[in-house]
Amino acid sequence: MTIMKNTLNIIGGGMAGSEAAWQAANAGLRVVIHEMRPKVETFAHRTGNLGEMVCSNSFRSDDHEQNAVGLLHWEMRQANGLIMQTAEKHRLPAGGALAVDRDPFAESVTAALKSHPNISISYDEITNLPTDGNWIIATGPLTSGSLAKAIQAETSAEALAFFDAIAPIVYHESINMDVAWMQSRYDKGETEEERTAYLNCPMNKDQYEAFIDALLAAEKTEFKEGETAGYFDGCLPIEVMAERGRETLRFGPMKPVGLTNANDPENKPYAVVQLRRDNALGTLYNIVGFQTKMKYGAQKAVFKTIPALENAEFARLGGIHRNTFINSPTLLDEQMRLRSRPNIRFAGQITGVEGYVESAAMGLLAGRLAVAELTGKTLPAVPNTTAMGALVTHITGGAEAKTFQPMNVNFGLFPALEGAKNGRRNRKDRYKGYTDRAKLDWQAWLAQTV
Repeated sequence: MTIMKNTLNIIGGGMAGSEAAWQAANAGLRVVIHEMRPKVETFAHRTGNLGEMVCSNSFRSDDHEQNAVGLLHWEMRQANGLIMQTAEKHRLPAGGALAVDRDPFAESVTAALKSHPNISISYDEITNLPTDGNWIIATGPLTSGSLAKAIQAETSAEALAFFDAIAPIVYHESINMDVAWMQSRYDKGETEEERTAYLNCPMNKDQYEAFIDALLAAEKTEFKEGETAGYFDGCLPIEVMAERGRETLRFGPMKPVGLTNANDPENKPYAVVQLRRDNALGTLYNIVGFQTKMKYGAQKAVFKTIPALENAEFARLGGIHRNTFINSPTLLDEQMRLRSRPNIRFAGQITGVEGYVESAAMGLLAGRLAVAELTGKTLPAVPNTTAMGALVTHITGGAEAKTFQPMNVNFGLFPALEGAKNGRRNRKDRYKGYTDRAKLDWQAWLAQTV
């Protein structure tokens, strides 16, 4: 392979790789994206599109004043982020969340990158760590076995791993709407469409108890010898949650608060299963928070015990796959470069951030840092008062290396606000203070990168 000195090579065309390529190409760099799909497939991907969403179709909260991930959305928009631009174009009603029509979203990301004059795409599998040239490794949680072994050999460390589960998708026409009703929790949303963005399936106590019994008894996917079930707490399979206590699901994805059954308003549900629209046509609905490792036959049997889903037909059943990430606090410098090979940066979920948005954000940052290095500029550190800076600080040294695990962005990663009062009563003002400070600091940092 011929490597051009002034070209940025990016391995992986997921959220992080796509965003890194977009940022670098818009700054004038020549970029080559190396994507092994569709020649080399993975368990979770269905297409060869760049930016394909393999789990949920949600980028989570879009509230940039009270939510850390919403703030991250805001920061990425300020930086002309491709992922946020495209998400807005293919947005679906989801209450206060940013959910997208997944296939058109990925098709648009792919089209934007393919049509960019500074970007070319090579559909090849990179199996070794490059010895020369400028690289970003953004292969995500499904890094190919050969490259994972090369990374492990270079870092002299075991690749850390956890297991990620995918929720099933149901055809809307097969849902019994005489039982289910449309409502966002607490009627959240500015439009009627947003306030009725979720499909709700109610359960009484007996139905909930029977569901938990079926869930616990269902046949599960077995792990291979030598594998351990180190789950990320933000994406636990429902049966693992049920094993932690019979009421766990009722205080998690099945909580009945903020909802009134339009078909039976006098009776408050004991538990509620929510589904969120998964495509613009409204023909597909994703069962929210129902990641699972149950075998396919067991999934159909258990999920059909849910009221309104007794005749459900599934466009996709749930699944489980192995995710890998590196121990970034010990391996990466503050510029996201591999300490032993500074010509290589890492970005995205392989660095130990969790979630589409966080992965894309680290791609955005890695792309901009690579541009600065290749053009001879010196950038100040990203302020850790910003969502972007809080994340990169966490993975490049802020986290405890011995217990390092995947992390979503959250206000616990931000430095304290001077004079802010702690406690739940003061949380709204405190979060607004975090976001106001972050916005000023992020805009100031961006101004220095032009």
